[in-house]
Amino acid sequence: MSEPKKMSVGQLTMLTAVNMLGSGIVMLPSKLAEVGAISILSWLVTATGSLALAYAFARCGMLSRKTGGMGGYAEYTFGKGGNYITNYTYGVSLLIANVAISITAVGYIQVLLGVELNSLQVGLATIGLLWLTTFANFGGARITGKIGALTVWGVIAPVVFISTVGWFWFDKSVYAAGWNPHDKTLFEAAGASVAITLWAFLGLESACANTDAVENPERNVPIAVLGGTLGAAVIYIVSTNVIAGIVDNPELASSTAPFGLAFAKMFNPMVGNVVMGLMVLACVGSLLGWQFTIAQVFKSSADTGYFMPIFAKANKAGTPIVGMLVLLAAQTALGFLTISPDLSKQFDTLVNLAVVTNLVPYILSMAALMTMQKVSNVPPRQALMTNIVAWTAAAYSYLALYSSGEQALMLGGVATIFGYTLFGFVNNRLIRLEALNNSVPTQTVSARHLEGEPVPVNNLDLRLEARP
Repeated sequence: MSEPKKMSVGQLTMLTAVNMLGSGIVMLPSKLAEVGAISILSWLVTATGSLALAYAFARCGMLSRKTGGMGGYAEYTFGKGGNYITNYTYGVSLLIANVAISITAVGYIQVLLGVELNSLQVGLATIGLLWLTTFANFGGARITGKIGALTVWGVIAPVVFISTVGWFWFDKSVYAAGWNPHDKTLFEAAGASVAITLWAFLGLESACANTDAVENPERNVPIAVLGGTLGAAVIYIVSTNVIAGIVDNPELASSTAPFGLAFAKMFNPMVGNVVMGLMVLACVGSLLGWQFTIAQVFKSSADTGYFMPIFAKANKAGTPIVGMLVLLAAQTALGFLTISPDLSKQFDTLVNLAVVTNLVPYILSMAALMTMQKVSNVPPRQALMTNIVAWTAAAYSYLALYSSGEQALMLGGVATIFGYTLFGFVNNRLIRLEALNNSVPTQTVSARHLEGEPVPVNNLDLRLEARP
C-alpha cells in the first residue's frame, strides 16, 4: 500500500496563512484607528515578534518528543507543573477569545440590521450566540468543521480584496489626517497597539501541527511557518492601512463594523451589507470551530490527568458535552462580568485578557526551547542562533504583556495563580496515576531511549513498560 501524498512547502505555507487569517482581523481597523495610522509601527513590532515566535515554535515541534503541544514543550524545563499551567492558561485564553469573537459578530449584526442595542442587550446577544454555537457542536465536529472551513472565506475574501483592489479608493489626504490624531510619540505609538495586533496572530503556534504531513519537515516546516506568518502580516498591515485611507479616522474609530463601512464607501451600502453578512457568518463559523476546539483541549488534558475528570467525559460521538456545558457556564459568566456601555471597550477588555493568558504558554515554551536543544544535542552554534530567536520572541511577549494594560495584567495574573490552586487537586490525581503505573513490572532502561530518543533532563523516565 502506497503512502499518502504529503504536502509541499508551498501548500503548507498557504495553509498556515489561511489558518491565521480568521476572525481576529474583523475589528482591527477600528481599534487601530483609535491610535491612528501611526499604529503601523505596532504592526512592524508585532510582525517581527510573531516571526520570532513562529520560528521558535517550528523548532519546538521538530525537537519535542512529548505529546500535548505547548504543554509538552514546557514540561522539558518546568516539569509536570509547567505542562499543566501551560495547558490551563492556553485553555483560559481560548475561552476568553470565544467571548471576544462572539462580541465581534454582535457588533457587525447591529450595523447589518440597523439596530442599536444597549449594554445588557449586547451582553445577552453575545451569550446567546455562545449558547447557539455550543449546542450546535453536540453532534460532533465533522459538520461544524466543514462549516468553519467554508465560512472563513467570508473574512479572507474581503480582506484580500481590499488589500489589492482597495488602493483605487485610497486617499492620501484622508490617511494623512488620521496619521497621529492624538499626537503620540513614536515610542508610544509603537507600543500602543501591540496587544491588539498580536490578537490577530494568536494561533500561530498551531501552524506546527502538520509536521508529519509535509515533505522534508526539518527544512520545510520552519519555511512554511515563517512564510505563512509573513504572508498574514503583509495582508494585515496592508488591509488596515488601506482602510485608514478610505474612511475618515473619527468615523472609522467609532465603527463596530469597519470592513462593511469601508466597502460601503467604496461601492454602496448594499455591498457593505453583503460584506458584513459574510463576516458575521465567518465569525459564527469560527466560533463553532473554537467551541469544539476548546472542549477538546480540556478533554485531552483531562485524559492525561492534568485537568479534572469531568472534562474527559464524552458521548458516543466523542463529544465532551459535560465539559462543553461547564465551559459555556464560564463563558456566560464572563459575558455578564465584562458588560460595558461601549461594545468596543468590552471587546478591548476581553482581547487584552486573552492576550495576557495566551502569552504565559508562549513564554514558557520559549524558555523550554533551550532545554530541548540541549537534550537533543543540537550543535552549539545552531543552538545559539535558535536561542537568540527565542529570546527575541520572549522579549516581544513581555512587551505585549506590558502593552495589555494594568487591568488585563492583574486579572490575567489572578487567573494564572488560581490555576496553581486548582493544580493542588489535579496533582493528587497525577500521583494516583503514577502509583498505578508503578505497579506495572518495569526494568531500568526505557525502550524509547534504547531506540535513540533523547532523555529529558527533568522528570527522568528510566522505566521500560512491560510488553506482552
